[in-house]
Amino acid sequence: MAQELIVYNSFKEFYPYYLKEHTNRTNRRLHFIGTTLGFLTIAYALLTGQYKYLLLALVFGYAFAWAGHFFIEKNKPATFKYPIWSFRGDMKMYSSILSGKIKF
Repeated sequence: MAQELIVYNSFKEFYPYYLKEHTNRTNRRLHFIGTTLGFLTIAYALLTGQYKYLLLALVFGYAFAWAGHFFIEKNKPATFKYPIWSFRGDMKMYSSILSGKIKF
């Protein structure tokens, strides 16, 4: 039976769910690594004018994150149900890891 989609009215409502889907530290590390590689790839593409690498930035970001969900956390990525909220959650979790609020 398909799971019912919960409607979140704000990011503040969504983020606790997002964090619950990322309780495994290795999964969070994979997200962080993928996002970092994505950012570096975007910077490289923009600085060199080799825009074909912009697509690779998405591959890095999602491949690491999805591997963390499917093989480590054993759940489905929030991206499948909540793509915009999930992206925002990724960015908040990334900055929280950088600032030390969430353990790397």
